[in-house]
Amino acid sequence: MIPTPLGTTRTVVRPLYALIAPDSHVPGVEPGWTKTVPFVLVSAGLGARITETLYVMEAGGRGAGHTHGDEHFYYVVEGACAVNGNELGAGGFAYLPAGGTFEITSKAGARVLLFAKKYEVLPGAAAPEAVFGDEKKVKSEAFLGDPAAQLQALLPDGPEFDMAVNIFTYAPGGTLPFVECHVMEHGMLILDGAGVYKLGDDWHPVEKGDALWLAPYCPQWFVAMGKTPARYIYYKDVNRAPRLG
Repeated sequence: MIPTPLGTTRTVVRPLYALIAPDSHVPGVEPGWTKTVPFVLVSAGLGARITETLYVMEAGGRGAGHTHGDEHFYYVVEGACAVNGNELGAGGFAYLPAGGTFEITSKAGARVLLFAKKYEVLPGAAAPEAVFGDEKKVKSEAFLGDPAAQLQALLPDGPEFDMAVNIFTYAPGGTLPFVECHVMEHGMLILDGAGVYKLGDDWHPVEKGDALWLAPYCPQWFVAMGKTPARYIYYKDVNRAPRLG
């Protein structure tokens, strides 16, 4: 990592959002993981209701434990790993429901992103089952009819799921069609390219490796910049009424 001059960074934390640039990512230690360095990028310390962690696994790295009341979504950013015995390459993903176990292993090393949150039971709805997939096999749709903004939904949109995880791909110059302001919370990782995010009244350049957290009702808008497409993966909460109190 190249030191930033005079303590400068693009990292910024505000009440309704946070941008955590790679030069600010701090390694940690997590029980149950070996030959792996976790970087907790988003957590309750920000006021978030989710946890977003990037695991950098060496060859022979392993993580195992119990999900307890949480649901886990794993996405392979680089390399390859196995999640509960299912082999996943770059772009592979796994959803593990609450109340189960997880085991992540990597023979040659991997960078694995985790979105985790407490599962909200919906009375009368069946509990979700595990999902394993590959983003390359997920159809993309033009977002609100705009071919410059392509959306891939990685999880089913059934009432049993209270989270969605999507990938947005923007052609250079592509944008969100309007400034959004909504009840949903986001955790996000920029996968490729670069752009500018409008968050509240602020404008922030973002690029590959940046992590973001957007609280409910944070005004947000994005434009892809540069000569290559920009891509990011993001979480949002869905299919549940807002909690009271």
